[in-house]
Amino acid sequence: MVDRTFNFILKGKRFKSLSSGRTDAMVSAECAAIELFLYEPIEDNKAFLELFNHNLPQDIRALDIKEVDAKFNIIQHSKIKEYIYLFAYGEKCHPFCAPIMTTILDDLDIELMKQGVKLFEGEHNLKSYCYRPTDNGIYVREILSCELVENTIYTANYFPKKTFLLKVRGKGFMRNQIRLMMGTLIDLGKGKLTLKDIENSLLPESDVKMNYIAPASGLILNKIEFE
Repeated sequence: MVDRTFNFILKGKRFKSLSSGRTDAMVSAECAAIELFLYEPIEDNKAFLELFNHNLPQDIRALDIKEVDAKFNIIQHSKIKEYIYLFAYGEKCHPFCAPIMTTILDDLDIELMKQGVKLFEGEHNLKSYCYRPTDNGIYVREILSCELVENTIYTANYFPKKTFLLKVRGKGFMRNQIRLMMGTLIDLGKGKLTLKDIENSLLPESDVKMNYIAPASGLILNKIEFE
């Protein structure tokens, strides 16, 4: 839809776009970034941004525009991404919550989950948290920060009284990694896994397979920070 909008407002002029912040279906994004390569310069950035927003679908909003060096590549440039996962537990929520929040009907031990989440911080073998890993993939990754906190970011009168956020920051994430981490924490909170199980899954030689991929609807790409 973005390229279609570019094509419309540029009136057939040549362009190319690259995106950083691609997500799975049903995953939301508070922040994403697009690099637009043009063969002719934009005369007025503010006017272009307004025109772009006017023609974008209602579920996409462009916040800012700035010129970058021709050598800049939005995909290869070093960056930090922050994902959050919004969830509630214990009772079925209002249906309006469904697009951005996962509801776990079982009770969860949130305090135990807060301990478990800290095990992911630092550099670990995360092969257990990659969907369909291969034998030649690079699975040693560093998670800069990982925490589970009560949600104060998203509010609505139809939300449950208490909702929670998993916050994860890192330089690179594998397919379904955050959702597999969240699924593991949910199983920990249900008593299906122990803290030792998570510790073992992160060992260099681990070949443990984590099977529970948490639903996509709770996952939100929250920030992209370019270094």
